[in-house]
Amino acid sequence: MSVALQQTTIAPVRRPVVFLDRVNPVTKIVAAVILSVPLFASIDWVSALVAVVIELSLFALAGLRFTELVRRIAPVLLFAPIAGISMLLYGEPGGTVYASFWFATISDNSIQLAIAITLRVLALGLPTILLFARVDPTELADALSQVAKLPSRFVLGVLAGTRMIGLFLEDWRSMELARRARGVGDSGTIRRFLSMSFVLLVFAVRRGTKLAVAMEARGFGSSITRTWARPSQLGWRDPVVVIAALGIMAIALGAAVAAGTFRFIGS
Repeated sequence: MSVALQQTTIAPVRRPVVFLDRVNPVTKIVAAVILSVPLFASIDWVSALVAVVIELSLFALAGLRFTELVRRIAPVLLFAPIAGISMLLYGEPGGTVYASFWFATISDNSIQLAIAITLRVLALGLPTILLFARVDPTELADALSQVAKLPSRFVLGVLAGTRMIGLFLEDWRSMELARRARGVGDSGTIRRFLSMSFVLLVFAVRRGTKLAVAMEARGFGSSITRTWARPSQLGWRDPVVVIAALGIMAIALGAAVAAGTFRFIGS
């Protein structure tokens, strides 16, 4: 009696397609600019807070879980208070002065500036995280060349460089494991970091040179108009995203004007 052995194949886990996955990458760049540049017009906490709250309420459209969002925004949460502290200590004094030492002065105005700058850093970093959380580098290159009409040589060079980032991370991990295996990776953190950075720089130069020669040999440096295997087009979702970005900025700045906290950056 023969026994048939059945092999089961495990299908790769695919994330469900969300709204922003169907938006053209060039539109996402335009939306990120719209959600960032107007915030430089004023230094107040109301507009930044309103923008952050609205953007956080829409994070599900980016296909991110809350824990994943927190992990991605952690570096911004780390550096935003640093900018706020500098404004707290060295911002223009005004109102009641609470403390003064050396060149630092803590006053009502510096406290308001510190809160505004901290929230503004979050408001500037959050749109980029939400919009580009699941953008494929190849799709971005297709959009930049076909929709934005950028030179194909520049676009392909950027794409190749983006693909190399993952290799650099793998090289760094391999060097860490190799040094620990030799017993030299557990002490001298700063010296180890500098030496590994130099080795990684050497790897990057060598790999970049080989990649440039290979791309030139395959005709990527030619001035002939290229064709693209995957077309990149605009759809109905693209103007919706742009209008939504304009609406968010209008609400944020309008709230600051209504609350009387709008402060033009030049004043």
